[in-house]
Amino acid sequence: MPSRAKDNLLVLQSGGVTAVINQSLAGVVQEAIGQGDFGEVYGAVHGLEGLLRQDLVDLRRQPKRVWPGIARTPGAALGSGRRKLRAQELLEVMQTLQEYGITYLFTIGGNDSAETAHSLAQQARATDQKLRVVVVPKTVDNDLPATDHCPGYGSAARFVALATMGSGRDAESMGQASPITILEVMGRNAGWLAAASALGKREERDAPHLICFPETPLDEEDFITRMEEIYRRWGFAVAVVNENLKEPGGPLGHQEEPLYVDDFGHKYFQSPAQYLATQLSRRLKVRVRYERPGTIQRSLVACTSRVDAAEAFLVGQMAVRYALEGHSDVMVSLQREPGPGYRCSTGLAPLEAVAGQERLLPPEFVDAAAGLVTEKFLEYAGPLIGGELPRFARLRPIIHQLE
Repeated sequence: MPSRAKDNLLVLQSGGVTAVINQSLAGVVQEAIGQGDFGEVYGAVHGLEGLLRQDLVDLRRQPKRVWPGIARTPGAALGSGRRKLRAQELLEVMQTLQEYGITYLFTIGGNDSAETAHSLAQQARATDQKLRVVVVPKTVDNDLPATDHCPGYGSAARFVALATMGSGRDAESMGQASPITILEVMGRNAGWLAAASALGKREERDAPHLICFPETPLDEEDFITRMEEIYRRWGFAVAVVNENLKEPGGPLGHQEEPLYVDDFGHKYFQSPAQYLATQLSRRLKVRVRYERPGTIQRSLVACTSRVDAAEAFLVGQMAVRYALEGHSDVMVSLQREPGPGYRCSTGLAPLEAVAGQERLLPPEFVDAAAGLVTEKFLEYAGPLIGGELPRFARLRPIIHQLE
């Protein structure tokens, strides 16, 4: 039976996972247990699905030694999900929370998760049910408004930067065998991850040579022309594109039907990198590779940013503290402090300003003429990836002549 002596707590993980999402889970659980103000500490298995099935895990009674390992583990330890809360399920969820004596709800998630949390907070307020709801931000897309950046982004950005650096040297090395690569990265409608591909670019010859952002519809003919110019100049070319890249009339290749539509109505079409690689190969008569790292970019722990990990744990901790102070229907935000060096603190944002909203890559971060990013973006994103990227070298073109 759930504890009634003290208020009980429930935490769930939702949406696409990250390399540091479990840092936030550990932050919530360890802070909640350490505070001593809570009775039971529950976790919902696979987010809203688990809550609807009353499939809950006892987190208080997990061995203490497990949490450092959980924090360093990618993916969602509780299991995640992309389940939209139906209107007819709202009362069922509220009743379950009441039955288990849950008066504190923490959702670790992104835009859609904030929408669900906001609905629950509003329902609690309308029915005078005791419930404090706090969202712990998480998304590799970095598209949540009302926060400087999102936990999960720094690590994925580091992966994308390293993958682009490696793809560039691969294409340069292979020459005429396969001189062109198109790398497709995540980011539903926002180009934050695509922009991160430029963080390891040291000189003009280095990849990426062209970045295509979802905020600007792609002109296919212009793309092919520019890639050909880059290839003719350097002997190789690397472009980075978003998974949801579109042309002015809609999805690339005039696709009419999406391959998949999720519970929140987000449409997923065939790979833009694959389509563009085919068009380039036909026009330039060379082999064009396309790379789709997919979930690897959000789960490769070797690329975890130490800054990202620390901040993910921090927002979990602070969510508990803010809830105990009486805050509800809010998301913990990260606020970059002014001055030299990088410092970040936390704040709060109302869920109505976050739920279902997206923060796109701002124009001042994009060099549209060059098809790359500006120095402002590099200054913004550089501290988030948790340390210097490697510096590659090239042999000098010194020809040895026989005497």
